[in-house]
Amino acid sequence: MIKKLILFFTFFSALAVSAQYTTVINSNRPGFSESPYSVGTGVYQFESSLFYKKANATPIYSNPEALGVNLLFRTTFFIEKLELNVNTTFQKGKIAFKNIFESSYNETGLSKLTLGAKYLIYTPKYDDKKEEIRSWKARHSFDYKRWIPHVGIYVGANFGSILTNYYEKGGINTKVGLLLQNEFSDKLYVITNLYYDYIGSDFSEYSYIITGTYNFNDYWSGFAELQGTFDQYEKKTNIGTGAAYLFNENLQFNATVRGTLQQKEIGLYTGIGLSYRIDKHKDKFIEVDEFDNKLEEQKTKEYDENKGFFGRLFSKIKKLFQKKDKQTIVLKNGEKEEEITIEKPKRERSKSLINVIAKEDKKEKKKTTKSEKKAAKKAAKKLKKEKKKKEKEANKKEKQRLKLEKEILKSEEKEAKLKEEERLKLEKEILKSEKKEAKLKEEERLKLEKEIKQLEEDLKKEEENKDN
Repeated sequence: MIKKLILFFTFFSALAVSAQYTTVINSNRPGFSESPYSVGTGVYQFESSLFYKKANATPIYSNPEALGVNLLFRTTFFIEKLELNVNTTFQKGKIAFKNIFESSYNETGLSKLTLGAKYLIYTPKYDDKKEEIRSWKARHSFDYKRWIPHVGIYVGANFGSILTNYYEKGGINTKVGLLLQNEFSDKLYVITNLYYDYIGSDFSEYSYIITGTYNFNDYWSGFAELQGTFDQYEKKTNIGTGAAYLFNENLQFNATVRGTLQQKEIGLYTGIGLSYRIDKHKDKFIEVDEFDNKLEEQKTKEYDENKGFFGRLFSKIKKLFQKKDKQTIVLKNGEKEEEITIEKPKRERSKSLINVIAKEDKKEKKKTTKSEKKAAKKAAKKLKKEKKKKEKEANKKEKQRLKLEKEILKSEEKEAKLKEEERLKLEKEILKSEKKEAKLKEEERLKLEKEIKQLEEDLKKEEENKDN
């Protein structure tokens, strides 16, 4: 149940604190909009989609048909709120020129390459309705603070010089954006993006994206999206819907269907994709008390409660009132005298109870930390041993499998060799028998020819005899 709740609250959402990392993958797909939140430090995330679009050619110059792959790479370094990303598209597209007649040609290559960075600048705080126990109405009422969005900024660079001719749009230029996110409930989120793109080129444009995402359960979510683009020459609009499925904490599948409108020409856009992350994130653990206050080691204080007034007054001035520890005593034994040095008896003061408790606490703490470290080391060693054992077993199994495969291949090769030898042997025997038969037939034919010739000669002789 706890695991399901964690998945529920983290899927397609971001934390409302300074940390950006979520235990479950937080993907922008299948929409075109971007959340103001980063993926978190130590996370390397890939978001891809295979798409196909089809529409009628618009007057003059357009791209009515395309098949391609879009890839977005996201990661965070050093600052938790700052994300770096690379957005690129490789496609095969049909470029059409339509005036009185229509002509077209195909172009294959990069149609998009943008290097960008986004930073979360503001996160609102919402009231925790769970703590409201006095009123059912107050607990279930809508928190109007949720209309205040989370705010992020985006800055990017478009590299048009390495794109195909149709998509160049003025070489290297700038893209800026404002990223907003409203969390109206634990299930419903609305993201709004405002962009000013291709700044400094002849193709500068303004665009907006509004995306609503709803989580049906721990694994399935649906979305609806509206996008509009305005430039100097035309207006483009697309309306889309789709769904996403959370396969595990690091992998998500998605699909989308969209309708496009460009210069009164309606088109279709479809896409399927997946998002995957490599999670190397490590949390910094802070020890807190029951009231979430940070625990710090307290320095032990020494109390001079057993000292007298002057002792407390001059306790810091060492050696000033320090008495000698040793003294010499003269012992007389008749006429003989001996000097003996003895240590003076010391009056030991009773130790402070607070000091004793503090020292005992320190010792106990050291013991517990040592035992914890030992237990952690033992557990780590055990895990390593188990891992090595599993790896050895896997290697053994792999070797056995390869050995079996080799044996099977050898036996198959032997069988094939034997069959080939048998086939050749049979072919030789058949050829021999055929040759023998041909030889016999040839001999019979020659014999018959001789007999026929003999008969003809006999007949000729008889006819000559008759004539005579």
